[in-house]
Amino acid sequence: MRAGRFKLCHTLVADVAFVAIATCGAGRFEMLKLDLILVRRTCFPASPFSKIVRQFRRSLFGHNGLPLPDGFCILRQSMRTALISDIHGNELALNAVLDDIHRRGADQTVCLGDVATLGPRPLAVLERLQKLGCACILGNHDEFMFEPSLVADYTRIPVLLEAVAWCRDELLSDAIDFIRSFQGSLKLPLDDRNELLLFHGTPESNVADLLATTAPEVLDAMLAGQQATVMAGGHTHIQMLRQHRGFLLVNPGSVGIPFKEYVGGGPPTVLPHAEYATIESTGGNVSIQLHRVPLDRAALRKAALSVDNPICASLAEMYA
Repeated sequence: MRAGRFKLCHTLVADVAFVAIATCGAGRFEMLKLDLILVRRTCFPASPFSKIVRQFRRSLFGHNGLPLPDGFCILRQSMRTALISDIHGNELALNAVLDDIHRRGADQTVCLGDVATLGPRPLAVLERLQKLGCACILGNHDEFMFEPSLVADYTRIPVLLEAVAWCRDELLSDAIDFIRSFQGSLKLPLDDRNELLLFHGTPESNVADLLATTAPEVLDAMLAGQQATVMAGGHTHIQMLRQHRGFLLVNPGSVGIPFKEYVGGGPPTVLPHAEYATIESTGGNVSIQLHRVPLDRAALRKAALSVDNPICASLAEMYA
């Protein structure tokens, strides 16, 4: 390959995106030598340069970013997807998780639902998600915001009914419309060989509990014949990673109200941290990590006591 043959000789990539680019010539692929400059976006939080880096990342991975130049294609890529779920109006926990995701680096973030109810800051959480622009899955508590009749079918616990009604009263019509836009399920490519199926409870239900202990035959029925390399759902507020008939099942846990153990509708013990997961695909290899982010108990308690949400007094006691 003669020096000076190609105009593109330097590529700026952010954090963990390692990409090999080839150009087509004389009916064959020829590797283009690149000088890779690794730039952490945290070093440039508000500069025009960081925007250029983000745009270039998105163009490489095809997420509605800039198109690649004519004659260039991606031969290999690394894709990291962050999964968040069950935020439940906890703005403090959401901010901590998004900061941790930013520090580690992710190419896309997906929310698996139940974003606003129960916690003290439902509107602030929705505004942060809208600004983030991530895909959102419709959880049962999300659906309660525009289908109030469904709540009584799910629970008869008075404080939960009151807390859901309080949240609905706090939200403006634009916020409700944003929740209506959430999808029941979503399938995304991880690379050219692997796919990611996303839902809240199961592919068919946002109220079903998929657990590490669910019997294989029952799990078959829950998955309703769906297939993907990785299937991810939330709802139970318990982190999980399970292999089932060759597929990987992951629950990222809860950002806002993580449970110590499965309670099946009973009173939970809430853990004082935030939870999420990441899925990384590199050259067809898939790996999954579960993450926990420590939170300030005093700050959680103060936030819970700052509103008249009927359930927040109980949350404040758990944070004591």
